[in-house]
Amino acid sequence: MISQLILNGFFPSHLAVLPKPQTPSFFSVKVQCFRASEATPVPAFPPPSSVLLSRSPKRVSRLLRTQAQHALMDYLHSTRGYSFSDAEYISQNSPRFVESLVSMIDDKYDALRSLKKFLRYNPINEFEPFFESLGIDPSELHLFLPHGLIFLADDHLLLENFHALCNYGVPRNRMGKFYKEAKEIFGHASRVLLSKSGAYENLGLSRSTVVKLVVCCPLLLVGDVDCEFVLVLDWLKRIGIESDWMVNYLSCSRTYSWKKMLDTMQFLRNMGYSEQQMRNLFRENPKLLLEGFGRKVYLFFSRLRNVGVEMDLIYSYFVEYPNIFSNKHAKNMLRVIDFLCAIGMGKDDITYILSKYMHLLITRSLKGYKTVCQELKVGKADLCKIIKDDPLKLISLASKQEQKGDGKVDSHDPRNYLKKTTFLLKLGYTENSEEMAKALKMFRGRGDQLQERFDCLVEAGLDYNSVIEMIKRAPMILSQNRTVLKKKIDFLRNVVGYPLECLVGFPTYFCHDLDKIVERLSLYAWLKESNAVNPTLTLSTIIASNDKRFVKYFVNAHPQGPAVWKGLKRLPN
Repeated sequence: MISQLILNGFFPSHLAVLPKPQTPSFFSVKVQCFRASEATPVPAFPPPSSVLLSRSPKRVSRLLRTQAQHALMDYLHSTRGYSFSDAEYISQNSPRFVESLVSMIDDKYDALRSLKKFLRYNPINEFEPFFESLGIDPSELHLFLPHGLIFLADDHLLLENFHALCNYGVPRNRMGKFYKEAKEIFGHASRVLLSKSGAYENLGLSRSTVVKLVVCCPLLLVGDVDCEFVLVLDWLKRIGIESDWMVNYLSCSRTYSWKKMLDTMQFLRNMGYSEQQMRNLFRENPKLLLEGFGRKVYLFFSRLRNVGVEMDLIYSYFVEYPNIFSNKHAKNMLRVIDFLCAIGMGKDDITYILSKYMHLLITRSLKGYKTVCQELKVGKADLCKIIKDDPLKLISLASKQEQKGDGKVDSHDPRNYLKKTTFLLKLGYTENSEEMAKALKMFRGRGDQLQERFDCLVEAGLDYNSVIEMIKRAPMILSQNRTVLKKKIDFLRNVVGYPLECLVGFPTYFCHDLDKIVERLSLYAWLKESNAVNPTLTLSTIIASNDKRFVKYFVNAHPQGPAVWKGLKRLPN
């Protein structure tokens, strides 16, 4: 009986002397135990639930950590009887618990034996490493440890539902989110989880989609099938978006509200959005659906109504400028309306400014009207007249962007922006689209400069549509001035005799240094005359090769090549 108590961890081994087989006297054993207890004090082992919580773990070596993981796995599998896969996963994915476990022993030189001995006589709270392996931070463990339980097997429903989720395809390291957000899931009766996940598959979702869905939104497995989620799927199907599309954009680090999504779609329909417009809007910016519209968007809509803007015009704003749905941009527009109303501008003038310059105003944060009046040393009425006469002054004078010392707007002048967007619209970019926003960053220079460089390429003889394709593939072409572009075209066509059409397939020709182009094409022309190279090589093969490759295959293609190359390097261009 004593030996059984020792094995179960209720007596430390050094307090009990087992009787020899030949003298099985239970009384003598008790006497020896009593005497031993008088001579040696019982060490104060921490309670089972405090291995991780009672000490601050210290960093341990890889060897010690490996030994501790092995000891913990052996304890869970061999002593406690859990499956090998569970024992291995828990031991490998609870680093803080493992480090704390090492800190409980003094003999670090034979850590494996010491840890096995420690675990043999000191049952641990198995929920600690289990929850940590599921992704719950050790600092949060005290919120989730069950009272009165230390063995996982005692909570059979927890283990049963945990295995059900694993078998369905839910990653183990995501289970912590399930437990924190929807603990009820782990109290379901047998096979309930399987029937719930099957109900979502019956909505037309694939199994992999359901896994992604419940990992991001565990509450879907609590209660019956979520009616609001079903309505969201119906809306998406109605506007032509497949059921699996939305799940690809869900994030485990966020929480989602199906009601908010429904409100968003209803608001868009009330705004006059067609099904196709809604589909395009969501496909271009999935966050607008998944996160819904912020309070600022609804406030902006309300403010427009209060100012007296006609509903048809409001509808056109929301359809033409989808960026308004960003909370930040809606906030900017609220400030614009407040600013204009505060300086006494009438409804018609406000409507005109919003209609004509909204694509600029949504990206700008304005100062208060009092600040602007103080800076200009004018009253509200004078400021109102200045903006009426030239609405772009609203941006140049009131924008929070930094200004130069002379009071003029820097390179972000709205007029330059308008010229640039006008140029990009001619190239086929869609106004207020994500593609347009990227193009504005890629194409450097004012709109008139970009147009001048574009015209230079067309005037040289290149097809208009071909030039558009070229600069879309290599926007940096238009970063060069007209003179440089002309020199590169002239050398290619008139000196080395290449047709301009070869530039369509190799637009990055213009991005290479002129000296490099002259030197390489001059050497290639000499090599062709000497019959030392293939006379039909493409322009990209000659220009785009790195220096090492060019020397190997071109300079060294002829015995006199290095000398000619050296001479070309010295020639002024």
